[in-house]
Amino acid sequence: MKEKAGTIAVTAGVCAALALGAWMMFRSAPAPQGGADPNDAAQVARGKAVYEQHCASCHGARLEGQPNWRTRKPDGRLPAPPHDETGHTWHHPDTHLFRITKDGLKPPLAPAGYESDMPAYAGLLTDEDIWSVLAYIKSTWPERERTFQERLTRNTNMKDATR
Repeated sequence: MKEKAGTIAVTAGVCAALALGAWMMFRSAPAPQGGADPNDAAQVARGKAVYEQHCASCHGARLEGQPNWRTRKPDGRLPAPPHDETGHTWHHPDTHLFRITKDGLKPPLAPAGYESDMPAYAGLLTDEDIWSVLAYIKSTWPERERTFQERLTRNTNMKDATR
């Protein structure tokens, strides 16, 4: 009977370790299947329409962002950054841009306690809408920025795949 209890305890421990490992892997999993293809005219057109409806009021009709976007406002928050080549959007891989748009700026993509006016769009926009907005934004970048961001996205995806 004691042997059986020991076997059950070991089995339970192994199952718990496997569950913890799976949770660790999936909590930082890459964005859902899909992608932002700036060469897909239909996706870009859809993204432009969604951007105009949900994003342009803060990030600008021409993706120019709010004035003085690097200087904190009196409430301590930063103004909305541009999404054109003058901003830093192209410095981030697709999975991070997707997560920021869907879930808002929170760890691990922002420091704990970081406050932002950027809302989370989960429940308002579909994953396909978010990918389309990203495709639209990327379609406006010059070749240099687009190439840099594509490489960064590819390298990030390879790192995620090896975790």
